[in-house]
Amino acid sequence: MQIYNTMTRKKEELKPITEGAVKIYCCGPTVYNLIHIGNARALCVFDTLRRYLEFRGYKVFYVQNFTDVDDKIIKKANELGKTASEVSENAIKEYFVDADGLNVRRADVHPKVTECMDIIIDIVKTLVDKGFAYEVDGDVYFEVSKFPEYGKLSHQPLDDLQAGARIEVGEKKRDPMDFAVWKAAKLGEPYWDSPFGKGRPGWHIECSAMSRHFIGDTIDIHGGGADLIFPHHENEIAQSECATGCTLANIWMHNGMLNVDNKKMSKSAGNFFLVRDMAAKFGYEPIRFMLLSVQYRGQLNYTVEVIESCKAALERLYNCRDAMNRVKSTAADGEASGQTLENVKQARADFIKAMDDDLNTADGIAAVFELVRKINTALADKNVTKGDISVYFDEFTALTNVLGLLYNSNEEEIPEEITKLIEQRKAARKAKDFALADKLRDEITAKGYIVEETRQGTVVKKA
Repeated sequence: MQIYNTMTRKKEELKPITEGAVKIYCCGPTVYNLIHIGNARALCVFDTLRRYLEFRGYKVFYVQNFTDVDDKIIKKANELGKTASEVSENAIKEYFVDADGLNVRRADVHPKVTECMDIIIDIVKTLVDKGFAYEVDGDVYFEVSKFPEYGKLSHQPLDDLQAGARIEVGEKKRDPMDFAVWKAAKLGEPYWDSPFGKGRPGWHIECSAMSRHFIGDTIDIHGGGADLIFPHHENEIAQSECATGCTLANIWMHNGMLNVDNKKMSKSAGNFFLVRDMAAKFGYEPIRFMLLSVQYRGQLNYTVEVIESCKAALERLYNCRDAMNRVKSTAADGEASGQTLENVKQARADFIKAMDDDLNTADGIAAVFELVRKINTALADKNVTKGDISVYFDEFTALTNVLGLLYNSNEEEIPEEITKLIEQRKAARKAKDFALADKLRDEITAKGYIVEETRQGTVVKKA
């Protein structure tokens, strides 16, 4: 598998540190509000990466953190008259509602900053002891000039980065580029005891501590949105590599940003969409499909038309699955034909080729729809066997599972009242009483159900 490495700006072969196993650290949300559609892209991309690596036989260990102490959380708590802990715990609870709705699997570990304070304080102390960080009145700053490679991830010369840096009011750092790894306690804020006095961590240090504790000094793949490249991931590298003397990550993988109606999504522009609100209107699964419909590094543009087309595409997938279930009940016994086996083999080869090329989910989805085309052709053949359908169904399920799609049953129980009308309509058609059959169809439609005649028989579904 080839993955684009932000550090080297080229695709590189995935070569795990431990053969057959891949360890991934992905930066999670700062938990003070519901997640937005931009957050969801990273969630779905790295969930799909994990699923695909497992599909290819790797044992994956996946870590995604929660930043549950931060200026934004404290501000929200003060506005609501609650504690920071109450705000963050509620946001984590709501996060899982949306993540589950998007069919994002739980990480193997979801560490929280507030539960990892000992390991965070330990790495801050290590940086101070090694001379890479310094203390000023209870604040501790990382000294960027001590790390000559600073800027190697964002590919920005240190001089350029320094030009835009500044010292905020109240900060006592030696250089504008230096950044806080520990902040002295302020009135009304949560704090923890440390060798530097009461305080709380800076934002960047938490991931350095957590990734080292749960994975080790070097990670196979470090992931996140492109907005995290600078300063968050740049600072992570500086802290971690100075503390451990090891490369932090072998591959840096960043998903691209999201536009709304061809404009950058932002609260100020009024085009900022929460996943919860979008799901209420379109459902969660079309959101996931949309987020995977473009290769993860590409620019994704959200419009109502785009998500409506995604809903229609999903409907085609569900119809194919339902058709296989219907036809199998009446198909003749028999093994899968050579053509069926060849079609399935080709579908898997095309899917792997796409996904091995830097997780190209767009082409992966195209491979699935090519398989759907062949399945529909096979189902229309009166000679199709149960063996054919079983082979097609298994491959179809395997590939859609990698993409995290088709996780809704789409099989609502038809009320007994509707079932009786359907049976009466079948009898009317058999007796060639088409006027009665049409009347019964209209009655079924009026009750909110659609009747379709297919080669495989009568299909009824909710309108």
